[in-house]
Order: sequence, then structure tokens, then C-alpha cells
Amino acid sequence: MERSTGSNMQIQGQRTQSTAIVKVQQEPSIKIEPTVGGQLLRKLFQIIFFVQLFLVSILVIVLTIRGLIYAGSTDRFHPKKWYPPLLVSTASAGIVSFIWQSITFHCPSKAIKAVFWFTPLLTCAVGVLHILIGSPLSLAAGTIAILSGVIQSLYACWVNSRFDYASKILTVSTSAPPYNTTTFVIVSIITCLVYSSFSVTGIGGATATGTSLDIAFIVVILLSFLWSMQVIKNMLYVTISRIRYMNFACGVDINTRAAFHDTVKHLVGSVCIGSAIVPVIGTIRGSARAINLVAGDNDEFLFSCADCYSGFASTLITYGNRWGFVHVGVYNKGFIQASADTWEMFKRVELISLIDSDLTGVFCFLSGVAVGSICGIVGGTWELIIHKGYATEVSIYAFLIGYFMCRIALAWQQASVSAYYVSYAENPQSLRFDATIPVRIEQLHRFQV
Repeated sequence: MERSTGSNMQIQGQRTQSTAIVKVQQEPSIKIEPTVGGQLLRKLFQIIFFVQLFLVSILVIVLTIRGLIYAGSTDRFHPKKWYPPLLVSTASAGIVSFIWQSITFHCPSKAIKAVFWFTPLLTCAVGVLHILIGSPLSLAAGTIAILSGVIQSLYACWVNSRFDYASKILTVSTSAPPYNTTTFVIVSIITCLVYSSFSVTGIGGATATGTSLDIAFIVVILLSFLWSMQVIKNMLYVTISRIRYMNFACGVDINTRAAFHDTVKHLVGSVCIGSAIVPVIGTIRGSARAINLVAGDNDEFLFSCADCYSGFASTLITYGNRWGFVHVGVYNKGFIQASADTWEMFKRVELISLIDSDLTGVFCFLSGVAVGSICGIVGGTWELIIHKGYATEVSIYAFLIGYFMCRIALAWQQASVSAYYVSYAENPQSLRFDATIPVRIEQLHRFQV
């Protein structure tokens, strides 16, 4: 996955210079020992994660068997009409996600522009599909999707001046991906394909009877699915961000397998904590920024409420942000401490406004929405033709699977960007960095003036 012969020679030169260090890095290099309280919290979350995964797996198996038995004695549930569209959508999610991360790596500028302009269309297409289905739930989902598509298109118009910088930072941070990155991504996608298909069978089994208790079972399976997919994504995120950080900060190349071994052995608890916290805090902060835009400064009461909510969100982001995963991987810090340290470092070197205006996180999110929309359209259209009653739920499940599959495929690129920002913040004067960030900071200062 190299871009040019010149970059190949540069990477080889770096590896030759740091051979002695690389040998040391083959062994687990986690040095900072967490506090007793931190260790207990990590262990608690790790135990909770694996226990819920085990219990939900048993639940899925039981529901699948029960659903197949029930389907054989009634015409209410048709496995041949419910499972194939969803499983095909799941397979499509894996294929499209892998292709998209490859396109993003080789043509970041075109990929960024394509996502910001085509995702609103795909989102609206999902909305139209749900409106055609016509059930109360699908009408609500369709309305939300269309409104979301309109908001996305307006947002794309608003931030189009930032596309060039997003392309540059994505290019420079992913210019020399770790060895075996492609293999790592493929294995992650296959793992998610198997896990998603397994979860789908349990949801189908609960759908077969559709009692109030079965609805609760579906909610439990979905919550477990969301957390588990976040954990898979962030395991990849921590591993790659550590490798890229060591390269940016020290010129050291760490073996990908050794880094992943360290992540599995030492950091699962921190990853589980971060996977539960970051989505919640990210949603709160995103909503706060949206409310601020709507409120403006026209209505004093509304502005005051928006300002208060924004302050609350700004406090939360200090203790739970995705950049903290870099220090989790590099220094074996607890996630909350790592988040606080990286955010304080960003403040110290005045990078907050830069990372707030960076579009790479939004790009990854919209990429997930685009792939999820494609999968939702595939599954929902299929069901609309063969069994309209299943179309709404199949489309929603397919969307969620496609979204997370794409986020996992792009995790290594987002991790590379985060590692670049964190390593730069620790040593802005390092000769390992080009002028990408300083030039952008200067531009932001000019705009503010």
C-alpha cells in the first residue's frame, strides 16, 4: 500500500537506521504502571465486556434454534425471506468497506469530495425507500433520513473550503502505513462479518415470535452489537495509532503483530471503557455545536442555554476523546487520564481550534453513513419486493452493520491522523513534520482576524 518508489526508499532508510530499536520493540514495551484504582476499573470493564458477550452469545444461539423451530410450525415467520437479504447486505458491507478504505488511501482528495457530496443523496434515498414501505415506523425513519440528508448537504456546502486541508492531513499521516495493514484490515472485516451474521441470526430468531420479551431481547443484542463493534474498531485504532506515533515521534517502526499483542494483553479494559464513553460524549459535543449554530446570539435566553450546554460538553470532551486512545496505546494510561492529558496538551500548543475544524473524523462518519445507506437500500429493496413486512427492520439492521463495518475498515487511517496530531503536539519543532499543520494554523489565525 505504498504510494511511490521515493517513499519506499525513505521508509526503508528509516527502518535501516532504527534496526536496533525495532528489535527491542518486538517485546511488549508497555512501561507505565496504572494505579490500583485504574487497574480495577479496567479489569471491571474487561470482565463486564466478556461476560455480556458470552451471555448474549448464548441468547443468540437459543433464539436462533427457537426461531427455526417456530418457523417450521407456523407461517408467521419466513427464514428464507428474512435471512438472505440481510446476510447479502452484510457481505456487501464487507466488500464495499474494504474497497472504500483502499480508494481513500490512494485518492484521499477525491474520496473526501465524493463522501461529502454523495452521502446526502444516499441518505435521502434510504428515506425515500422507507416512505415507500409505508409503515408508521418506516415513515418516521424515512422522515429522519431525508432531514438528515438535507442537513448533510448544507454542511458540505459550509465546510467545502476545508476539503484541501483534510486531504493533506490524511495524505501525510497515512503515507507510510505499517506492514501488514491490508491483512490487518481484512482480518478485522472478516471478524465483523462473522460476528454480524451471528447477531443477525439471533435477531431473526427473536423476530419469529415477536413478543414484548423478544423485543427486549433484540434491544439487548443490538446494544451488545454496538459496543462490541466499537471495541473491535478501537482495538485496531489503538494498535495502529501506537505504531504511527512511534514512527512520527521517534522514527521507530514497531511490528504490527507485536503491537496488537500488547493491545490484547494490556489494553482491552481501557479500550472497553473508551468504546463506551467516546460515542456518548461525541454525540453530546456534536449536538452542543449544532445548538450553538442554531442559537447564534440573537435570543439572549436561548444563547445562554446553548452556552451552558456547550460548556458542559467541553468539560466532558476533556475526559473522553478519541485522541486519548493514542496515549492508551503508547503509554498504557487509563483512558480517562489519557484523554485529559492529550486534550491539555492540545490546549497548551493551541491546537484545539485546528482539530475542531479538521474534517477527517466527519469524513469517517459520513463514509460509514454512506456504506450503511448502500447496505440499507440493498436489504430494504430486496425485502420490499419479496416481503414488505420485513423491509423496515431489515433495512435498519443492514444500515447499522454497514456503518460499523466501514468505520472499522477506516479505523487505521483515522488512527494515523490522531497519532500525527498527538506526536506533533508533543514536539511541534520536530523535523519529522512538514508544514501542513503550521500553514493551516496560520490560515486559521488569518480567518479569525
